[in-house]
Amino acid sequence: MQLPSVRACGSADARHCTDTSASLPPLLASSSSSPTNGPYADTPSIVTYRHYATLYFIIISTATESPLALLDLIQVFVEALDRLFENVCELDLIFNFETLHATLSEMIVGGVVVETGLERVVQGVKAQGRVAKRPGGEGGFGAFGRGDGLWAGR
Repeated sequence: MQLPSVRACGSADARHCTDTSASLPPLLASSSSSPTNGPYADTPSIVTYRHYATLYFIIISTATESPLALLDLIQVFVEALDRLFENVCELDLIFNFETLHATLSEMIVGGVVVETGLERVVQGVKAQGRVAKRPGGEGGFGAFGRGDGLWAGR
């Protein structure tokens, strides 16, 4: 399924927004070329994303949304996850998706952004009791101790 009139924004600078799928992550760029059927087929869309290490955080919205505001939303979301998981990694997101969903629910309700304050988002998720912790000996680099020295500059 391909979105018509897709505009991709990968940075806060409007000059980096393009009207082609060439700069999209491979998963989005490889969508079929058949037109989208349904009530939203004529709605222009924006694909806004940020690339962090091996992950892409992607938001698809209408053309009326500000790409800069969406990039800020992604930034706050990632920072909140990093605080909740204490140095978040891909496995945290896979195995503890409840915390991921709770964080998103604190920020967006009914498709409307209701909170972008980092501290309030983190406190709200912690108040729900939805934060999963890693087991004692697990930390990503078990054979090398806790791995603190490897990520000291992070």
